[in-house]
Amino acid sequence: MDRRTFLITVSLVGVVSLAGLTGCFGVPAKDGGGNVNGGSNVNGGGNVNSNSGGGNNTASYQQVDAKAAKELMDAAEDRIILDVRTQDEYDEGHIPGAILIPHDTVANAAEDSLPNKDQLILVYCRSGNRSKQASQVLANLGYTNVVEFGGINNWPYEVE
Repeated sequence: MDRRTFLITVSLVGVVSLAGLTGCFGVPAKDGGGNVNGGSNVNGGGNVNSNSGGGNNTASYQQVDAKAAKELMDAAEDRIILDVRTQDEYDEGHIPGAILIPHDTVANAAEDSLPNKDQLILVYCRSGNRSKQASQVLANLGYTNVVEFGGINNWPYEVE
């Protein structure tokens, strides 16, 4: 391998690694069976994973892909679709029926905006990083049915 090819390869590996570490992909890693982080298959193709946020924290939320999230949205009547992006991002386009609580206000606004802690709450952002943070905050606050499905960047369905 010549020096130029080697430098390009090393640079690409570095960029991809950095993007993965910072959550830019918004998609959890898959195991060898095609499931997200060892999760089980849900509703014929959607992937699911339970996440406790690491450390000593026992509060958890589920992670699913866009297909499983759409199936949950269509099946559940009493559910909240929670957009945790900024107001400007929300105004540019959001999933129909979504409510906005920016991720940096979730800890303070959740109990007023989301009074039923057992209600299904489907959480998304732009790429998946902020929705994971917000989902863990909700779980820590005692919400029991939090489902994080990544970012609107990977949402192949309708937006308004």
